[in-house]
Amino acid sequence: MERLIKERTKQIHTIGTTAHELDCEKKSLAGSVSQRACVFCGSRVVLYPIADALHLIHGPIGCAAYTWDIRGALSSGPQLHRLSFSTDLREKDVVFGGEPKLYKALTELIEAYQPKAAFVYSTCIVGVIGDDVEAICRQVSKEQNIQVLPVMAEGFKGTKKDGYKAACDALSLLVGTDNTYEAPPFSINILGDFNLAGELWMLKDYYSKIGVNIITCLTGDGRVDEIRKAHKASLNVVQCSGSMMHLAREMKDKYGIPFKKVSYFGIEDMADALYEVASFFKSDELMDKARQLVGDELSELLPALAPFKLKLQGKKAAIYVGGAFKAISLVKALRLIGMETAVVGSQTGNRDDYMLLKKLCDEGTVIVDDSNPNELSEFVKEKGVNLFIGGVKERPIAYKLGIGFCDHNHERKEALAGFEGMLNFAHEVCASVTSPVWKFFK
Repeated sequence: MERLIKERTKQIHTIGTTAHELDCEKKSLAGSVSQRACVFCGSRVVLYPIADALHLIHGPIGCAAYTWDIRGALSSGPQLHRLSFSTDLREKDVVFGGEPKLYKALTELIEAYQPKAAFVYSTCIVGVIGDDVEAICRQVSKEQNIQVLPVMAEGFKGTKKDGYKAACDALSLLVGTDNTYEAPPFSINILGDFNLAGELWMLKDYYSKIGVNIITCLTGDGRVDEIRKAHKASLNVVQCSGSMMHLAREMKDKYGIPFKKVSYFGIEDMADALYEVASFFKSDELMDKARQLVGDELSELLPALAPFKLKLQGKKAAIYVGGAFKAISLVKALRLIGMETAVVGSQTGNRDDYMLLKKLCDEGTVIVDDSNPNELSEFVKEKGVNLFIGGVKERPIAYKLGIGFCDHNHERKEALAGFEGMLNFAHEVCASVTSPVWKFFK
């Protein structure tokens, strides 16, 4: 492919054709226009769903444009997280410093909204001018008697994945600050679910039916007081490993809480997530209830999926998402409704993730790490793909090439997790792939 950048050839692998193993976990190549995002972006998407906290961006107003309703993350109560607050740094602040502006903004906002805690996001320009964000946070925290947590998200050469770590570092300052709570038996935390379109509420219902208690979700429908108690859980269940593995490992080292990586997308992985938790607690009762729940759900779901499989049999899909663990689940889910995965990639996958994808996918499938629009467009055209599954940055690629698109990123408004989500996924995929509009693109 003449449009591919030569230096990136080792990050592209075609099953059955390419001799080298896929290279990954590298910094983006300069000039490749990676689909990755900045450090601030990564930290903000993780912390945004904490609904009763104040979120203040210390930086130019352009950064704050990313913060208003960037996720389909729903709250069952407070809506403070949906407001966009920024210190709106200007040229004068760059010259003379933005600390006075940050102090004033924090003080006024805390007095006006009375949040349970406040997160202050330090952006690139703040790193350049040298504002002591942590000192201002300590001062305001002492004066206002609430935790003000700095999120050190300056960009420079960092990526979205570095932003995940910055978010986890901020969360770790909250976790463990309430020792008065006594957790009931079979208590877990869910890490890395963001309650997109209300998915967390479905998961809570599943776990409740088998007898498992959820102390908190980090960070979907998040509450500061619940996060403070998270260290009392017996197990951390990690859904989005790319964003939350740093915190899971830290909680294991600090509090002795083991973790299990799961996925809630697709029938197989959703069932396995329930079985994994029941198995961890070594409870026959939990396992029996989990098996009963899965059986009841599948007895309704599988017949409902059959018509979609007939319509989609033999169609091809391309997948490009943030975390490779999600891509693995999507390959399985597509196979269940009759579709083949022709292209699959992620922004943050590791060697183990890609090895599993290689085993799951058919010969000829292109596996790509940290791709860019030109590459993705070439792969989609070469493979004759009918559907592109990705996020907001992949949507234009699909529509320009005249193929269906399914949003599986954090902006979506459709619940795609769990058994109910699998049916929603089949509906969305089928409607997009079989739409008559695509005949006008030929």
